[in-house]
Amino acid sequence: QPFSLAGVSKKNSLGRKHGFECDAQGTLFFDVCRIIRARKPNAFVLENVKNLKSHDKGKTFKVILEALDELGYDVADVDYSGKDPKIIDGANFLPQHRERIVLVGFRKDLNLTNRFTLTNLPKPREVPSLSSLLEKSVDEKYVLTPRLWEYLYEYAKKHQAKGNGFGYGLVDPKNSSAVCRTLSARYHKDGSEILIDRGWNKRTGETDFWNQSNQKRRPRRLTPKECARLMGFEKVEESPFIIPVSDTQAYRQFGNSVIVPVFEAVAKLMKPYIQESIKIKPNKSAA
Repeated sequence: QPFSLAGVSKKNSLGRKHGFECDAQGTLFFDVCRIIRARKPNAFVLENVKNLKSHDKGKTFKVILEALDELGYDVADVDYSGKDPKIIDGANFLPQHRERIVLVGFRKDLNLTNRFTLTNLPKPREVPSLSSLLEKSVDEKYVLTPRLWEYLYEYAKKHQAKGNGFGYGLVDPKNSSAVCRTLSARYHKDGSEILIDRGWNKRTGETDFWNQSNQKRRPRRLTPKECARLMGFEKVEESPFIIPVSDTQAYRQFGNSVIVPVFEAVAKLMKPYIQESIKIKPNKSAA
């Protein structure tokens, strides 16, 4: 969060520090360095928001690379020219636009980094459609209340009039190529970034927002189970992912997580290099 666009904007508005200056969160990277220094793993994977690379005009990212270099590690694809393969969009695996930076590093003495590249990341031939991830029957409690829908509707109109892009993200499940916005930890508050269209008539909404027939088609938010599917924790045809917490906690946890198939693919790509690294230099200190 100290490096995310939303996190930086919020901290700036509140006059709080962000990045490495954020006392609560910014030091976590240095804790990672402390662990790497103690354990000396043959390889590592680090993940963060896309904005990490541009935060503080690139100074933050430079500090991270320099720290890893001092620890004796090279990061893959650092000098890659063209579209940065370290920025991976979850939309290549599931119908959710979720860009994250992925840093894969190997110990310098293994001489493996120059042969490894995330451009070879295996991707599925087909991405599941949004509709295939949705539950067939959904409790009425997930449908937006009339007042909340009115608030989001008017908020979006106000910012559209100003030329801003702020507003809700309404997705049509009937659109086979529909891709959701990024699921965030604040989803439990109003669900605005991913709203499922239930047939709301936009033209009627403009002329008669409180039309009784149209109000019955107010959009709804995702259920926790649908979030689990959108993040890759559960596949429709397999055993359900157990969610033992409240909806609020589930939304927070899924919003703070990573898209599972993305890192499954990263792990598969790393596997032969890790196996080779063990043959070259078995790491007796690693857990």
